[in-house]
Amino acid sequence: MNESDVGFLGAPIETDLTRLDAEFAILGVPFGWPYPRPGATAGCREAPSAVRRQARRLARFRDHWDFDANAPMHLPPMVDAGDVPGDLSDGPGNSRRTTAAVSAILERGVIPICIGGDDSVPIPILRAYAGREPLTILQVDAHLDFRDEIDGVREGYSSPMRRASEMEHVERILQVGLRGVGSARASDVIDARAAGNLLVTARDLRERGVSWLLEQVPADASVFVSFDCDGLDPSVFPAVSALAPGGLSYVEAWDLLSGIGPRLTGAVFTEYVPALDRDSVSALVLTRLLAALVRLQNAV
Repeated sequence: MNESDVGFLGAPIETDLTRLDAEFAILGVPFGWPYPRPGATAGCREAPSAVRRQARRLARFRDHWDFDANAPMHLPPMVDAGDVPGDLSDGPGNSRRTTAAVSAILERGVIPICIGGDDSVPIPILRAYAGREPLTILQVDAHLDFRDEIDGVREGYSSPMRRASEMEHVERILQVGLRGVGSARASDVIDARAAGNLLVTARDLRERGVSWLLEQVPADASVFVSFDCDGLDPSVFPAVSALAPGGLSYVEAWDLLSGIGPRLTGAVFTEYVPALDRDSVSALVLTRLLAALVRLQNAV
C-alpha cells in the first residue's frame, strides 16, 4: 500500500460521505473567506496535507505507550474523508460546499474533525448543525473574532464567533486563550459579553486551571471545538500568521481537549501555516492535539 492510500494516522480513506461508517471523520477544509487584500487566506491552504504527512509518521507508533495519556495509543473507529473541493477565490461556493460536506457526515452519525483553512471556516461548518441539538462552542484563540465585518466582509476570519452567536442552535460560547491586541475593539468585547459569551484570557486559564474551565461545560453539553492554533503559545506552535505571546501550553491544550470526552460533537483546527513551520514542529503539535481530542488513548 502506498503512503497516499492511507489517511490521517493510518485511517482508511473514504471520500463517499454517504458511506461513512466510523465514530470520527477527518475532513480537510483548505481555504477560507478572503478579505479584499493579498495573502489573506492562501497560507493555510496546505495545512490539511501537511498535518496528514506528519500523522503518517506518527502512525507507526499506534498501540505503543503514550506517556501523555498514560495508556496505549490506539486508533478509534475513524476514516479520512479527504478535503472539501474548493477555489480560494470563491468564498460563497466554498462555504456552501463545506456546509454540505459536514451535513453529510453528521447525517451518518459521524463526528467531523476538520482541518482548516483560515478561521472563517468555522462559520459554514457550524451552519451544518442547524436543526440538531443545541451546541456549546469551546473556542481556543488568542483573538475574540467578534467583528461584525471588516472591509465589507462579514464571514472572514475576524468574525466566526459573531456569526456563531447569531445561530439559533448555538446555546453558549466559551472563548479561551484571549490575549494581546487584535481586530477586537471595545464595542466588540461589550457585544460578546452581552451575547452571554464567557471570555477567559490565557492568564485567567493559567490562574484558575483547566479543570475549572471544564467545569464550566455542563456534563450533558454537545461541545464543538473551534481551535485557532494561535491560541497556543508561539514557543509551542510558531507556524501561525498572528503570533501572540503568553498563550496556552501544550499540556494545557492537551488536558483541555482530552477532558471534553464524550461531550464532543465536532471540531475544527484553523490558521496553521505550513510555510512557517520549521522542521514540522507545529504539524507534530497539531497532530498530537488531534489525537487528544479523539481520545486515541481510550479507543478499543
